[in-house]
Amino acid sequence: MKRNVELVVISDVHLGTYGCKAKELLRYLNSIQPKTLVLNGDIIDIWQFKKSYFPKPHLKVIRKILSLATKNTDVYYITGNHDEMFRKFTDFELGKLKVCNKICLNIDQKKTWIFHGDVFDASVQHSKWIAKLGGKGYDLLIIINNVVNWFLEKMGKEKYSFSKKIKNNVKKAVKYIGDFELTASELAIDNQYDYVVCGHIHQPQIREVVNKKGSCTYLNSGDWIENLSALEYHDKQWKIFYYDEHKHLLKDDEAEEIPEMDNSDLLKIVTNFS
Repeated sequence: MKRNVELVVISDVHLGTYGCKAKELLRYLNSIQPKTLVLNGDIIDIWQFKKSYFPKPHLKVIRKILSLATKNTDVYYITGNHDEMFRKFTDFELGKLKVCNKICLNIDQKKTWIFHGDVFDASVQHSKWIAKLGGKGYDLLIIINNVVNWFLEKMGKEKYSFSKKIKNNVKKAVKYIGDFELTASELAIDNQYDYVVCGHIHQPQIREVVNKKGSCTYLNSGDWIENLSALEYHDKQWKIFYYDEHKHLLKDDEAEEIPEMDNSDLLKIVTNFS
């Protein structure tokens, strides 16, 4: 039985990288029936794309998204820095699928501003090669972390996140996250938005921000590399969905939910953007 959800926001899936948890994301998408699905940037990682590595589970996620767009789900693909190649197709529409750089929605009379967030990242805007190098380093860190966690699970111990440890203990990382959240929130308040929804920093969050000019709710959908998280809005309430907390309730991949498509053709489409 699928859960009906008014709005789902996912970001930072990074399809085409070793750290992507495509199988887990597919199980999640197969468990819900959203009215609106927002893909908030870095869904396909064009920066690190390799023809030699785009496995079937990654292609199945794309097929699932296309399947939702052919049914009753409005799908918005918001571009991020890792899939910026899609920005040349801004405002492209195919059925219920629309490519855009940002969207503004009215949710239960609340003004909602949704964008990826890389616009705040000076390293991406002005020194792209440094950002790409950092991305490769992050990908390698995730690969090593996955190996370590495999052994920890076999030993019956809890998983450990190298990246989270670094983010929580390096002052510059903590400051960057804090500055990012504050900047997004202050801009939203200046423009009289009730909600501002971002991705980019792989840090799931829902919190109220108040200043002299007003207040807003800042939200971040996290990622599908480490946190395996999504934002859900239903019955006038936001919540963060964590895959690890609900995986025991999710069914395995339901192939019948995805129409038959030629994987080689899908891969050619992705390749054209690399």
